[in-house]
Amino acid sequence: MTVPVEEAVAALSTFSLEHEQPDIQGLAVTLVSGRSTTESPVDFEDTPAYQLSLVEDTNAIIQLDTLIREGKGLVAVLYTYRSCVKALPQLPETVKQTQADLYLETYQVLDIEIGRLREMQRWQSSAAFKLAVDMHNYTQSIKRLNGPTVTHMWAMLRLLDVLLQLDHLKNAKASIPNDFSWYKRTFTQVSANWPDTDVMREELDDLQIFLSTRWTILLNLQAEIFRVNGVEDIIHVLIIFCLECLESDRVLLFSERHTLLRVLPVLVVLATSGEREGESIFKKIKIPRLMSIFKKDPVVPAFPDLHLAPASILKELAPYFHRLSAQMRLIGLPLPHELNGKEAAEYPPYNREYLIVNHMPNIRAQHDDYSIRFAAAMNQLELAKITQDTEVAVSTQAKGNMYLIIVEGFQLLSQWTGWVWEQSAWKFSRPAKEWSPFDTDHSKDVSDYEKVVRCNYTAAERKAMVELISYIKGIGNMMERVDTLVADSIWESVHAQVQDFVQNKITLMLRTSFKKKKELARILMDMRTVAADWMGNATSYTESDHALSKPKDENGKPSSRRFYSRAAGPTATQLHCLQYLILELVSGGAPKKVGLGFFSAADTDIPSGNLRQFENFFNQLAFFPHILDYRATLAHLTDVGFLWFREFYLETSHVIQFPIECSLPWMLVEHVLQSPDAGLLESVLMPFDIYNDAADYALRVLKQRFLYDEIEAEVDLCFDQLVFKLSEHIFAYYKSVAASKMLDMGFRTTVENWDQYTVFPKRYDYLFRVHRAKLLGRNINLAGLITQRLNKMFRENLEFLFERFECHDLCAIVELQRLVEILELTHELLSKHVKMDPFNIVMGEMTQSISLVSFSGRIATQVFLELQNDFFPNFILCTTTQRFVRSPKPCQRRFSRPSIPYCDPSFLCGNQDLNRAHGSFTELHSKFFGLPHMFAVLKLVGPRSLPLLVRALLDYLSQKVVGLETGVEELRELMPKAITIPPHGQGVEGTLKHFMEQLQWATNFDGRQQMLQGLKEIGSVIFWMSLLDTAMRETETMHFMQVVPWLGVVPNKAGQLQQLLCDDNFSPLVSLFKEATNEILTNPASTLNANSFLSMSKQAEVVDILYMNNLQTGSVLDYTLKYMVAVLAQARDSWEVPSKSGLIEITVSKEYHRIYSAIQFVSAPSNPVEGNLFLDRYGDAVAWGGCTILYLLGQQLRFELLDFTYHVLSVAEAEALPSAQLSLAEKSKSSYPSLEVAAFLDNSKKARRLNNHVFSLLRARSPHADKLASMIKQNGSVYHLVKYPIIPSILASLALRDGVQEENMSTDDADDVSGASKVPGPTPAKTS
Repeated sequence: MTVPVEEAVAALSTFSLEHEQPDIQGLAVTLVSGRSTTESPVDFEDTPAYQLSLVEDTNAIIQLDTLIREGKGLVAVLYTYRSCVKALPQLPETVKQTQADLYLETYQVLDIEIGRLREMQRWQSSAAFKLAVDMHNYTQSIKRLNGPTVTHMWAMLRLLDVLLQLDHLKNAKASIPNDFSWYKRTFTQVSANWPDTDVMREELDDLQIFLSTRWTILLNLQAEIFRVNGVEDIIHVLIIFCLECLESDRVLLFSERHTLLRVLPVLVVLATSGEREGESIFKKIKIPRLMSIFKKDPVVPAFPDLHLAPASILKELAPYFHRLSAQMRLIGLPLPHELNGKEAAEYPPYNREYLIVNHMPNIRAQHDDYSIRFAAAMNQLELAKITQDTEVAVSTQAKGNMYLIIVEGFQLLSQWTGWVWEQSAWKFSRPAKEWSPFDTDHSKDVSDYEKVVRCNYTAAERKAMVELISYIKGIGNMMERVDTLVADSIWESVHAQVQDFVQNKITLMLRTSFKKKKELARILMDMRTVAADWMGNATSYTESDHALSKPKDENGKPSSRRFYSRAAGPTATQLHCLQYLILELVSGGAPKKVGLGFFSAADTDIPSGNLRQFENFFNQLAFFPHILDYRATLAHLTDVGFLWFREFYLETSHVIQFPIECSLPWMLVEHVLQSPDAGLLESVLMPFDIYNDAADYALRVLKQRFLYDEIEAEVDLCFDQLVFKLSEHIFAYYKSVAASKMLDMGFRTTVENWDQYTVFPKRYDYLFRVHRAKLLGRNINLAGLITQRLNKMFRENLEFLFERFECHDLCAIVELQRLVEILELTHELLSKHVKMDPFNIVMGEMTQSISLVSFSGRIATQVFLELQNDFFPNFILCTTTQRFVRSPKPCQRRFSRPSIPYCDPSFLCGNQDLNRAHGSFTELHSKFFGLPHMFAVLKLVGPRSLPLLVRALLDYLSQKVVGLETGVEELRELMPKAITIPPHGQGVEGTLKHFMEQLQWATNFDGRQQMLQGLKEIGSVIFWMSLLDTAMRETETMHFMQVVPWLGVVPNKAGQLQQLLCDDNFSPLVSLFKEATNEILTNPASTLNANSFLSMSKQAEVVDILYMNNLQTGSVLDYTLKYMVAVLAQARDSWEVPSKSGLIEITVSKEYHRIYSAIQFVSAPSNPVEGNLFLDRYGDAVAWGGCTILYLLGQQLRFELLDFTYHVLSVAEAEALPSAQLSLAEKSKSSYPSLEVAAFLDNSKKARRLNNHVFSLLRARSPHADKLASMIKQNGSVYHLVKYPIIPSILASLALRDGVQEENMSTDDADDVSGASKVPGPTPAKTS
């Protein structure tokens, strides 16, 4: 079917291409492409076109750049150098025949690495020579080249920095001389037979001296430079250039600032090679000016894990500074006890300056303020672009404002990233004084790297580090997203600033200040020639440019020259030439005239106002290359990968790699997870940007694959740990929230410190929306991994709860239910954010109740085991409270349980406080078993496993009844032929004494305790079934009340249920769905799916039939009694012997009621203490078991008539009548009733009350047939008791125990049981 175009467009308009993933990571690894001006694509080959005589200077710059690139490659090789000797096999001295081959192979391996050291030696020599030649060319006596240009000075400084880095690495790397020593030893062994090895030996000796001498490269450079006199002037120029850049913040990048800080002490060393040179240089540059720089930055980053101290360089390489001991001590960071009071007061607070935590209030304010102003500038820029009638001035102002905001953003990023570098260098220079190993079980040693990283960052410092990295990556991400939007604005703003200076400001200078200064005017004209973009047909020079008055517009007002707004910034050559011309203008072309600074008004004829304009424009020119190269600058300023590297400490610690607990990125991740500050959670992925940046640096800069492999391995491990720990924290948090919600309201209102039970919100929802976490070029579904782990944790939690339940008795079922309910609420809370597995499926899987081969659930099996092995044998019943409690007497049957598993707080209620709160509730139910426990059993076992549990209990009941047969038979054999009943005239004591003599056979019976235990367990089963029946009826009643309104079921006048049908002869539920379906089918304009409603209508009919047939179910207790009737049918012949005469036998009867009467009599002791002992051991369950058997055998009336205990009570009651009081009074004068008699009577009364209660319950639930319930009135008529209908049981379909045949049951009982499976209950009559 063809879809109309309008509908297709409307459907597409509803789709959203915007993802809902929050930005909680920094920039991805960027391939820098597009516009780039930091490196000229033609290597300044267009410089001759401007005719400024800078060709030789440009060629020198190109050569220096080539040397710098080669030197950086050597720096990368040297920094990542690891000892090769440690990887080589070591053979014992005894293996002489293979040592020669081993030496040869070792030599071949080491020769490659030593060859790189030779290459470094040759390169430093050529670089020092080239640098010395360039400096000689700019000496005042020679002055072969114009300049030096700013680009040339930067090239010399960068080359000098590379030489310094190489020298510093050579001094720090101990593995290099070790490998060389081994190489030289192998060379001696393998070259014994080589011809002409003298040259090679000399090279090795030179290389050994080069590697073993400190600061060899700088000393070689110093020797090369001072081969010719007069280089002091160019060194002075470089020092002034460094000082001005550092003092005026002329550099935009933190790396440029660190380069200046590193080379400045080297320049001072070169300038003070002797006392005369030192006195000369410090006449031009004041020592306090230098000292202020060194004191402000006493530690300078050199490499990710190495630093430089300017004071140490000056102390080692500048003999002149030995005279300035006081100043050197102040810049060398002495210890506090080495300073006197005055020096201590002047000592800078380095700790405060270097530690980021002290700057965080200011950083937070800067971040918030900049984010707001950046968004406002972007809104203005977008508004100016989309508005057609926007004035040019307004658009230009918006673009200029955007440019200033971007420059400020770069400055902030540079400052923040620089602080991270400097704090890292400070920490490396100041190891922790107190430390402890992170794993005391495996090692008690602490490596040097742990002292400077793991033990050196406090919790506040780690938090500050995470926040600052988040700010750096957040600002960088914000600026990167608008790259294409602001590109034209940046280029137009740069173009406008250059053109405004060369066309307007220089024109004004030519008319005023430089009118009569031809040489200066020539330089200004060269600047205009180089950079001016003339409008239309205007020429580069007109007579009006030198007019004394400015040109005016039509209204006679002064006007500025207008120029086109172009998105085309200056080239690298134009910037190079403009910087050179400005320095040529202010210095007069002579380095000696620089004096205190390039823009010092003391040594120039330029007015101070114009000089400030030149200085401001010169500073702007320094920023332009980085602003124009937007993405590359942004990637550089947000690079924090240096925090991972630890090459120097790997060598000093003699390890292959450090564990992740010592890695700073993982330390920050752990701090975020463990911090109570919920706001840090959004930054949990920010430390992983350190790994991204480090991997990019390892591949692109260091070009070492093995470093990338190490980073990748650590990232995989850390990310797995992150998912694991994050899932645990999320699970514990939502578990705590669920447990807090489930606390009782009364507890909440009465507890004093409610805050400890309150769970404060955490923003985990941000993490649930992260489906593409950027990690080493991969997109990882973090939310999916967390969901997978959470599903596993729910299964582990349920497994733990079941194992914990299996370690306790059955009373712990309430605790299990509460913990499962908390877990279910936790699942419900988590399901709002992630797609979890359904809880009922998880529950069924862990209880093993949904498998095709599972016939019984895990909980049902454990409940039955507890009932069989511990509960029924060792618990006693209290009918008054309707509870079972554990007998205080020793256990009748020992039952061993497994030990309680380790308790993780998150697997209970989330945290310790909530565990105690809920534990106080479950503790109330831990000492007994009652109706609350039965509700828990009913809910946890479930409808699938409950019939199997009932069936197992019925089998257990059958075994116990059958087990009584032996004891009953033995007692029948021990019974005398006749047991006489004394007359009332003997009194209570006489009657009691008579029965005690007559029933010695029951008292002396060896199996009495076993028989009592059997009756107790039978009675416990009966009462347990009654509790189960009560719980089921309450549950079904609640279900009934929820269902009947939809089915239209109401009671009629007779109290019976009837169904009121609607007009369409359907129930309200079915009628509702049918009406809705008909409405949709008859309405052609409806957009709903009619097939779905038809399906729901048919399903409603099925549901109606299903629920109508299950409105009323049977009783578990009723079925248990019927089952017991069938079991007793086997013993009925021996336990119920009918009288031959048809009359009741009083003295010679051996029926069951006679035996139980004897047992009850001897079990009702006359000693009060013995009575308590009997109750403590057996409780009320013996009466429940014995009376139930009596009733089901039909011997209740005979028992009540002939019971020995009842006869004693009847004698006591007869004596209490008024007619017997006189004779009793005469007897009481001589004797008084003993305490034993009173105790026996009291126990007997309790037993009779309990028996009557049991018989009343049994008569209500299982009434006898009419023939057993008839009686003859006084008038001779027969009175039949009402026969109550027996409610059919849902368990009637259960098969009876093997060996119990239905034909042994009575006909009426068999009919009732068999009919129960056919009729589920009284079916309500249908009424329309």
